[in-house]
Parts: sequence; structure tokens; C-alpha cells
Amino acid sequence: MYIPRHFEQPSVVLMQECMAANPLATLVTLTPDGLCADHIPMRLRPELHPYGTLTGHVARANPVWHLADGREVLVIFRGPDAYITPSWYASKSTSGKVVPTWNYTAVHAYGTLRAIQDVEWLKTHVTELTDHHEASFANPWSVSDAPTDFTEKLLHGIVGIEIAISRLQGKWKLSQNRPDEDRAGVVAGLRALGADAMAELVANRSDE
Repeated sequence: MYIPRHFEQPSVVLMQECMAANPLATLVTLTPDGLCADHIPMRLRPELHPYGTLTGHVARANPVWHLADGREVLVIFRGPDAYITPSWYASKSTSGKVVPTWNYTAVHAYGTLRAIQDVEWLKTHVTELTDHHEASFANPWSVSDAPTDFTEKLLHGIVGIEIAISRLQGKWKLSQNRPDEDRAGVVAGLRALGADAMAELVANRSDE
């Protein structure tokens, strides 16, 4: 990923927070037929390894788990993003030398893929994954709510994947290359559109 110095995110903690908040990841692998991208909900376990470990699962019919052979894989996480109109820039009325752009945050996690077929591991994984995402519901659903013979059968149809992260790259493109007055205009414009997540990121980055 091309990262100009002013867009680089050096904080492992902030990158981990982005991964945890945006769990639907893109797993990029190099297969004998070329590059392949799979979209998989991933759970970050930050306490494992220096950068954390990612866990997920795929259908047994998905050939991606056969690539657990030591080669490096890439997992992409995307945070908030927004189109930035030059109409928000104060400098539009002075120099006129402004163009549109797109703000975004992204994390690239690298590591090697491990395939896990142990049924007990899979049962723990899907239970923890489900409990995590159901926690915000008033009446959370639990794996134990379904018939045991039904869930046991489904467990045999999936394979777990685990990626110990060996390196991280983060890009926070948040108008850092614009003057203060332009960034203030971006924040105001985003808030007017209801794009509060990106507005807060731009505002906070401007304060650094």
C-alpha cells in the first residue's frame, strides 16, 4: 500500500481498534490460478503475538484453507470513508486550485494462514464470535439456542482459519495535507451530511 508520510498511521493500538470495529475483512491470497479475495468476518485477539491474531472460518468447500502452507497472506480492513468536495475548502475562494478527493482509513495485516479442523476449537470460535456480535441486541441469540445436532452438523461443514499478524500497515487519509481552514471546512461539511465518524477523525487528526 502506498502511504505518503503524512497519511501514515504508526499506532498499533489505533490500527487494532480499526480492525476490531470493522470485522468484515478481505483476505487476499495467491492461488495457483492467481490472486483471490475472500470476504470473511474476522475476530482480532490483540493479546496474542506482538500485533495480535486474527481468527475466522470458511466453508469447507472454499479452497482458501488449503493455502495454509506457510506463504504470506494479506488481510484488509477498511474504516470510515467519505468523498471530499473542494467546495468545503476555504482556499477554493482564494486560489481556486482545489480538486475533489476521498478520505479513508485502512489497515493491512500480514501473516501466515493456519487451517484448523478441530471441532472443539470451531465450537468455541463460533460461540465467541456469535456472543461478541449479539451482545448489542436486547435479546441476544446464542449458539445453544439451536438444536445441538443441527449445529454439530454445521461445524463439520466449516474450517477455522487463524493468522498470527507479523506486520501491520495503516493509512489514515484525513485531509492532513490541507491548510487548517480547509480541514475545518471538511469537518463542517461532513457533519452537515451526517458523516460524523469521518468528521471526528479529521477533527482529531487536525489536533495532533
